[in-house]
Order: sequence, then C-alpha cells, then structure tokens
Amino acid sequence: MARLSLNQRTCAHWSLREAIDGCVAAGLPSIGVWREPVAEVGLDTAVRWVRDAGLRVSSVCRGGFFTGADPAEVAAAHEANVEAVRETAALGAATLVLVPGGLPEGDKDLGAARARAAEAITALAPVAAEHGVRLGIEPMHPIFAADRGVVSTLAQALDIAEEFDPATVGVVVDTFHLWWEPGVEQQVARAGPRIVSYQVCDWITPFPADALLSRGMMGDGHIDFPTFTRWVRDAGYTGDVEVEIFHADVWAAPGADVVATLARRYVELVQPYL
Repeated sequence: MARLSLNQRTCAHWSLREAIDGCVAAGLPSIGVWREPVAEVGLDTAVRWVRDAGLRVSSVCRGGFFTGADPAEVAAAHEANVEAVRETAALGAATLVLVPGGLPEGDKDLGAARARAAEAITALAPVAAEHGVRLGIEPMHPIFAADRGVVSTLAQALDIAEEFDPATVGVVVDTFHLWWEPGVEQQVARAGPRIVSYQVCDWITPFPADALLSRGMMGDGHIDFPTFTRWVRDAGYTGDVEVEIFHADVWAAPGADVVATLARRYVELVQPYL
C-alpha cells in the first residue's frame, strides 16, 4: 500500500485528527486533505500533525470555483486561490486540486465560463510556480457542468493545461468523472507527465437522489479499474492513488471499517496494475 492515499472526504465524519490517526492505524502512507478541516484546527496545527504522523499529503482539495463574470467575484476568487496555494505549499502537498466551477446564476454560456476558468488559471499559475505547487485541473462528469465543473472532459482540461509548464499546471485523472469519456485511453496517454493526481472510486447505479453522493467503493459498480489503472501507469504516473468516495452509506459506516475495505479493494483492483 505504499502509494495508497485516503482522501479525507471518504470518511467525511472524521475530523482531520481522526483521519490522520486512521491512516496511521491502517498503515496508509498518505492523505488527501480538504481545506475546511484544516481551517478548523489552523494551518500550523495541521502541518504539525501531518509531519509528526509521518504522512505525505497527496493533494489539497480544493481551489478553483472561478467562473464568475463580475470583476469583484473574479478578484475575490483569485485571492482565495492564492491562499489555497499558500496552504498547499505549507502542507508540502503534491498538488492543489482545482474544481473549475459551474455557470453563474442566470448564465447559459458554457464556453465563456470555461474560458474564464482558463483565464483564472493563467493568473494563478505564476503564484503556484513561485510556491512550488502544481495546479491540478479536475475535469468533472457532465452532470456537474451547470453547478460545479464547466470542464467536462480530460481533453478539455488538457487543452487548458497544455498552455503552461507541466511542472506548474496538470490534470487530475478521476475514474468516476472520466471512465465514460470517448477516447479517454488516448487522452490519458496525452496527459503523460501532466497527471498530478489519480483518484479512484466506482460509478454505481441506481443513482441516489443527490448525484454528488453517487461515488461508490471500488468493485461495487461499473468501472474497469485494472484497465484504467494500466492506462495511467503507461502514461508514466508514479504518484499516490487517492480513494475519494462521496456516498451516504460509506459516510455512515465506521471510518476504520471503510479504510479497511478500501485498502482491500485497492490491493485487489488497483495496486497490481500500477
């Protein structure tokens, strides 16, 4: 399990302290943290806890949400993302995950919103480079285009990322968001060194009422993890593999049980193909 990372939202009811302790108890070497739990305890405390536990921080979630058209909103989003970059650097994380954001209220111009996201990344990239942080653009399944992610495919994310140094701007490859994409094998190969994070969870049916909570445990749904993982491996990715699950049943289960299950599924369905 040398490359296995627990994304903190998989055990959403755990505090940062509990998530760190859970990783250590299960023998996981890495954790993907969310900014809100870090803010609850304070950045300095979070940095100390992670360091003292001997964990890597595979990613910080999240920056982005910068598709607003109002100049004041654009400026505020930029400042928030600058702070996210600073936090990521302090935590020694491999990447800051960027969720581009959806359509502003009353706006139906998807192309223009996507262009504003690219402009915001252009403004943020020099800050990230200064702090030694890699920005990871996360394409999201099209069901989230309106409210969360106007970048819907890996191809679209790469069209943006390729304007920058791969040491500064890359892409997040998430099985839930990308397993459906036509030609995704070729796009993963195209991504190559721009893959800054590999996140895994399953696509399950039937969908719950809240589509956001439809990410299942690996092996419980429809995604071919061995094949997808081989593509990521062949693209040259050697970083951590984060398990990121949003599901009410998973969140309701004891955290230690969830981590034990995801570790078993990882060893069975992902690790042999890395």
